[in-house]
Amino acid sequence: MTTTLEKPVDRPLPYFDDRLIYEKSRIGARAWRVPKNDVKSQPAASYLSGVALRKTPPVLPEVSELEVIRHYTNLSRLNYAISTTFYPLGSCTMKYNPVMNEVAVMLPGFREIHPLQDDNSVQGALALAKRVMDYLAEVTGLPGVTLHPCSGAQGELTALLVCKAYFEDRGENRHLVLIPDSAHGTNPASCAIAGLKPVPVKTGPDGLVDVDDFKSKITPDVACAMITNPNTLGLFESRIHEVAEALHKNGSFLYMDGANFNAIVGVARPGDFGVDMMHINLHKTFTQPHGGGGPGAGPICVCAALEPYLPVPRVVEDKDGYRLEEDAPKSIGRMRGYGMNFGVMVRSYAYMRRLGAEGTRRIAEFAVLNANYLRVKVGKHYAVPYDRICMHEFVASSKKQREKGVHTIDIAKRLIDYGYHPPTVYFPLVVNEAIMIEPTETESKDTLDRFVDAMAKIAQEAETNPELLLEAPVTTPVRRLDEVKAVKEPDLKFNCCVWEPT
Repeated sequence: MTTTLEKPVDRPLPYFDDRLIYEKSRIGARAWRVPKNDVKSQPAASYLSGVALRKTPPVLPEVSELEVIRHYTNLSRLNYAISTTFYPLGSCTMKYNPVMNEVAVMLPGFREIHPLQDDNSVQGALALAKRVMDYLAEVTGLPGVTLHPCSGAQGELTALLVCKAYFEDRGENRHLVLIPDSAHGTNPASCAIAGLKPVPVKTGPDGLVDVDDFKSKITPDVACAMITNPNTLGLFESRIHEVAEALHKNGSFLYMDGANFNAIVGVARPGDFGVDMMHINLHKTFTQPHGGGGPGAGPICVCAALEPYLPVPRVVEDKDGYRLEEDAPKSIGRMRGYGMNFGVMVRSYAYMRRLGAEGTRRIAEFAVLNANYLRVKVGKHYAVPYDRICMHEFVASSKKQREKGVHTIDIAKRLIDYGYHPPTVYFPLVVNEAIMIEPTETESKDTLDRFVDAMAKIAQEAETNPELLLEAPVTTPVRRLDEVKAVKEPDLKFNCCVWEPT
């Protein structure tokens, strides 16, 4: 088997003009000009304070319209996106987000509202939000829902603060949270921010929570446990009900990290197998473009005992319609300025209505089918430590390739040459040289087959030409970077404020 990609010395790379937009600037070049002001105006100083008023004009690049278009179009082509290539990031569910969702969110009644409008003037928006809450309550089996958190991590923190408020209201000083060692890093971080202490729980040889170790760490000080289910190895915690029972006997709660909810949505309800609270990444399970910091949403769903402590404002319905309720004596208060990231709710609601109950179940069915198909195919070329039926994702390893000096980072970099965004690497930490792959439910068999072919070719390269992988990527304008140095010593020498036009 041979690869069609060669070393850069064997094939010239296509030219890419990587100059900054400022470096392309030429005095007098224009894309368009601002029309002459025909309205009586006042000096800027009459509107701005002395501190806010510029003393010199901003130094902006002077380029033609065509140069602007080419510059930013070429930059955009360097980005990886779900609309351009397969994006198999494990635990991130980078799936296709239907364009119809974008049409819905751009409807004037949704696009043009303001968060400070009176409730009576946004009844349609509040009705939509309440329907999203009802839908989430149904698919999770947990009656209390808040749309407040704007990310999965903030959802975790919100749930922990709700749990903490519950025990403080009862006069109990519970401060411990049990967390498996395979958990997402945000779990212990959220504990620390909430003023709680994480207690690690071992992963057993089967890749699941070591239930004996878990039970041995349940004490009167335990407020809750945070379990990711399916876990970060892509495996369903088959003894989750036993974990829940042990916690409930201790008066503790079970929190489920819902980052991987697309693996079970419509098939199993967390509330039915003992979960008391969870967050849901709407921007993962229920489609919302995410990455680059947002927008996102991490609503939490809780059992009836915890519902009084949910954040405000809350969307409620009464005989007069819908409103945002602020009066909740036991609430933990606000976690952010406004009630929700509303645009995310519109997109998710459009997705929910389009799929219906049957379609929602297919999310999980196709996610699991695709992941197992890849697990078997990729497993012919790479080690798969937990090689059995998985859920929505699986974890491979470069154990075989290490004999030739090739590591996971080299495989990830080489995938860029084949046109794929690399999977999640070196996580979860319980697998050495981990390659965490999630195909999601929206990819076709043809796409998966082509990805498998690329992975197979890279495995062959590791045998016959490992030096090539150590140099990868070889087809990109910028070659492999020193990532550690880039973090510790960022090069920020170019400063537009001191740029001199040519």
